[in-house]
Amino acid sequence: AAVERRLAEFRAARARSAVSSRSAEPPGKAAAPETAEGQRAAGSGGGAQAGPGGVETATPVWARPLLLKVLLWAVLLALFAELELGLPYFVLSLLYWMYASTRGPAERRRGELSAYSVFNPGCTAIAGTLTAEQLERELYYRPAAGR
Repeated sequence: AAVERRLAEFRAARARSAVSSRSAEPPGKAAAPETAEGQRAAGSGGGAQAGPGGVETATPVWARPLLLKVLLWAVLLALFAELELGLPYFVLSLLYWMYASTRGPAERRRGELSAYSVFNPGCTAIAGTLTAEQLERELYYRPAAGR
């Protein structure tokens, strides 16, 4: 009930702000609030950037960093293949990609544990880790320690 009440208050406030923004803009310039919100949500990860006056402009396809990196990699692969070094370039590229995509301990959030207990303070294991003691206990059907 409380959630429904808060949702109704939110919708009323959004309707009031939409009405006040429509009255401030000249007729024909106001967009539907759902359309504008949908564009903002889609634009956050879809290559759209806010331009002057808060108007979103689409980033050209050729200016996206990932696309430029992939194109550069492909051009270099073609060059190394022409020099008959395509396979070593490909393998070294994969090794670099694996190295670059791993996160170091400094990049973890506070309190986040690594899946590998040796990298955690005090070798703390994460929940659900199968330990040697647990495996041995299950193999020999022994009760858990302290029971």
